[in-house]
Amino acid sequence: MEARSVEKYTVPPLPEQTRLSDLPAGTFVTIRSRKAFKKALKAGYVLLNGTFAHTADYVSGGEEIEIQQIPLPKKKPTIDLELNVLYEDEYLAIIHKPAGILVSGNKRVTVENALGTNLTKSLLPDALIRPEPIHRLDYPTSGCLLIGKTMDAVRRLNKMFEFKQIEKRYFAVTVGLPKKEGYIETTINNKESKTYFKCRSFKESRKYQRLSLLELTPFTGRKHQLRIHLASQNTPILGDATYGTKETVGGGSGLYLHAYSLKFTHPITEQVIQVNSSMPKKFLKLFPEIVG
Repeated sequence: MEARSVEKYTVPPLPEQTRLSDLPAGTFVTIRSRKAFKKALKAGYVLLNGTFAHTADYVSGGEEIEIQQIPLPKKKPTIDLELNVLYEDEYLAIIHKPAGILVSGNKRVTVENALGTNLTKSLLPDALIRPEPIHRLDYPTSGCLLIGKTMDAVRRLNKMFEFKQIEKRYFAVTVGLPKKEGYIETTINNKESKTYFKCRSFKESRKYQRLSLLELTPFTGRKHQLRIHLASQNTPILGDATYGTKETVGGGSGLYLHAYSLKFTHPITEQVIQVNSSMPKKFLKLFPEIVG
C-alpha cells in the first residue's frame, strides 16, 4: 500500500544544530512523545527534505519533515473503573489517580484504559479516540493527573511540561524530622534535580519516633525524584519499599505520597486552572489538623 503523508512540519530557526531525534516532545501533532518519534524514525515513517530520515540526522532550521501513516497500535482494552474527575472541558481533564493502579502500560487495569468510560468525548475535529495522560504518577502515588483530549491539547501540554509551565504540588509523610524548609538538589542519574520542601506539621510516634508532613514542589521531573530526594536527606517517605528501610516501610498502608494540586494557564482558553485533590484519609488520620 502506498505511504500516505499525515503531517508536514517546517523546522523553525534553531540556535544551534540539533539532532533530529532530540526535537522536543510536542513538536508534532500526530506523534506526541520523543520516544514515539524515535520509533517512527527507526521504522522509516519520517522523511527529511523528501528522503528517509535517520536518528543521527541534524536540523538547524528550514528543513521539511514529513510524517507518514503509522500503523495503528494494537487495540487496548476499555475497562469500567470509576475515576473521580476533578476538571474537564473539550480539550483536557484532570482526574484523581487512585493509589495502587498504573497510569498506563501493558496491564489491563490502568488509568488510561479507564478514561474512555469516565470522560466525555471531545467534539473537536482533532479529538483523540482515547484520551491520553500527559505525565506519570508512580503506581503507589495518588492524586492529580492531567489528561489530554485532543491532539492539539496534548502537543501544547507536553510543551508546557517541557518548559516547566505547570506547577505541581505534593504532600508526603516522612519518617524523621527535616529542616523547616529548603531545597534538595541531589542529582539523579547525573542529571540536575531540584525540589522545594516545607514542613507543615510533625508529631511524635511510638513506632517511628517522629513523623513529618511535608509540602513538596518539584522543579524538575526525574523518575522517583521526590522519593529519592527525601531518602537522600535521611527522611524517607513512610511506606516507601524502594528507597526506605525495613523500619520505614509501614504497616501495609502503602506509600504516603499524594499529588495534591496542579496549576497552569490553560493552553487554549488562557484561563488559570488550579485543581486540588483531597488529602487521602490515611494522611488525615495522622495529621487531622490538615484540611482534606
